[in-house]
Amino acid sequence: MADTLPPLDLPTRLTIVCPLCRAPLLRAPKTWACINRHSFDVAREGYINLLPVQQKASKSPGDSAESLNARRAFLSAGHYAPLRTAVTRMLGPLAANSLLDLGCGEGWYTSAFPDIACEIIGLDIAKPAIRMAAKAYALSCPDITWLVGSGASLPVEDAALDVISCLFTQLHVEEMHRALKASGHVLVVTPAADHLAALRGRLFDALIEHQPDKFIAGFEPRFKLVGREDVRAELSLDNSSLRQLLAMTPYVWKAKPEKRAALEASPRLETTAAFSLLLFRKAE
Repeated sequence: MADTLPPLDLPTRLTIVCPLCRAPLLRAPKTWACINRHSFDVAREGYINLLPVQQKASKSPGDSAESLNARRAFLSAGHYAPLRTAVTRMLGPLAANSLLDLGCGEGWYTSAFPDIACEIIGLDIAKPAIRMAAKAYALSCPDITWLVGSGASLPVEDAALDVISCLFTQLHVEEMHRALKASGHVLVVTPAADHLAALRGRLFDALIEHQPDKFIAGFEPRFKLVGREDVRAELSLDNSSLRQLLAMTPYVWKAKPEKRAALEASPRLETTAAFSLLLFRKAE
């Protein structure tokens, strides 16, 4: 007698596809499987790993556990709360049915999205990030689907999503265009020109301003810029929070070791977090 797959539920409202053959995945409590018999186990924490080895550039892609733990502690303390408020305020009027948070990390921003969208996916290439997110928000945000996956090959059908949010993550413009419905939106959050200027001034001999406008040209002609907002948050950080911020930013890896060590020894740092929010709509 031929082997048979276990009984499976019907696809949910948003169809997630197999990363190997792109056939729709049917969801069961313990396993997701497609018609071609590719199957993916649901982890104990509730996430699903849809990142095949051929989509990995390294053995453990994405942020390290050290960076993720630092980010969790820093964000949970509310230092970037003005940014999360601005993000939800900008996305709320879109009344999205489906939203994918690309590069969601440990899920702090994603956890605010159930208030503004019906169906939410948090996706990151780092398995430790998704494991942390699923474990932290399983009870408070049970309707978020947490996936390990690649932004270069989103595990959704063509024209499936209303919104994609991209907070400080790599942008795959063509792939986002494919995955979005007609007139769907992408929200890009990126450092503004003077983001953490006081911190960067302590790390580098020359201070180079961030250039958020460079992303606009990269989205043309596939997308049109339809909204923009700049957000600032004044930070007064004790040594513990400063070390957390340093661990979650890429700046320290480019700085001279002696400059990093001196900054890590500082008892307090006053600086300004500055962000640019760019809202794009898919061109017809």
